[in-house]
Order: sequence, then structure tokens, then C-alpha cells
Amino acid sequence: MCHAENISKVADLEPDYLGFIFYPKSKRFVGDDFEISGQLSRSIKRVGVFVNEKTEVILGLASKHGLDFIQLHGDESVTQCIELKQNRLGIIKAFSIDDQFNFDMVNAYKPVVDYFLFDTKSESYGGTGKAFNWRLLNQYDQQVPFFLSGGLSASNMKQTKDIMKMNLHGLDINSGVEVSPGVKDVDKIKELNTILDQIEIPKL
Repeated sequence: MCHAENISKVADLEPDYLGFIFYPKSKRFVGDDFEISGQLSRSIKRVGVFVNEKTEVILGLASKHGLDFIQLHGDESVTQCIELKQNRLGIIKAFSIDDQFNFDMVNAYKPVVDYFLFDTKSESYGGTGKAFNWRLLNQYDQQVPFFLSGGLSASNMKQTKDIMKMNLHGLDINSGVEVSPGVKDVDKIKELNTILDQIEIPKL
């Protein structure tokens, strides 16, 4: 999210989280003059997305915008996660998944994050708008709850039913509900919510 009016309209739908990308090379970069309206409900968690950024820069932006969570989408170290968490920030560490991904890579981060985010691997940092092979998640030990990301839209929302048996914390929706990069289609989000309401969640 990066446009005030669009943020307000999406916030009216009461999502659990809103994400703001502070990575300048992203086509969804919020920009240098970005401000979050004081009218945005604090019941909606604010997530700042960063890629290989310095800790002091992240902390400065977290303070300025009242961020609740930091989503790390680069090659950030366990040490940096600890530094951020010591400042009372929630940590979401993203990993890019393909058929060769070794889930042992996440082990060192388990004690220092709140959630993982599993996204589709691409040649550069940022979303691809495509889903990875979700069956690969069966290789994950489910110890830390995770967000599912990558190409989520109305066309595949019902297919998330089986993943909901896992330690799934949330669905990270982005390009699948966009009019243009950073601008969300409220009607598409409503459609997703309707589909999710109709899914019978499997019981453990």
C-alpha cells in the first residue's frame, strides 16, 4: 500500500495487516515523502517491508510510521533479526521457495522471528505474481507459523484449503488484487473474503 485514499478504502475492510514497502527498487515503493494517516486504526497491524537495509534505517522508519512488524525480504542475518526484535518489533522473515529449497535454511531463524513468509522464488527481490508448488510446504516442520505469499487471487483461493491444516498464520495478498502496482482493487478483496468465508476449514 502506498496511496492514502486506497489505504483508507482497504482499511475499511478491516484487514489484519497492511504492508508498506520501503525498498526503493520496488515498483511498490512508498516513496520518500510517504506518511501513514493518523486515522488508520491501530487494530490493523502495520508491516514495513525491507530488503537488506541497515538496522538503524529500519528502526528510524519504524518509529516514524508506527510500524508493528518488520518483514525482511533479503539476506538479513539472525543477528539483525535479534537487534530489531530487541526494539519491540515483530519479525517476519521471508524465504523464496522453489523445488530446490532446503527448509533447513529456516532453522537458525526460528528462535528470533514471529512468523516466516514463504513466497515464490524469482531472480530479483520482490513478488512474481505466481504461486509456487504448495506441496513443498509438506517438507516444513510447521514449528513457526507462516504467511503464504505468491500469486494469491480468486482463481486459486479455494486451493488454500489444504494449507490451512498447516501452521498457517495468514495469506499475503498483493498483485492478485491490484489495479496497478501498489493500488488495490477493493472489489477483488471483497471477492476473496467471500470465497474464504465459504471454505470449510479442515479440523486437526
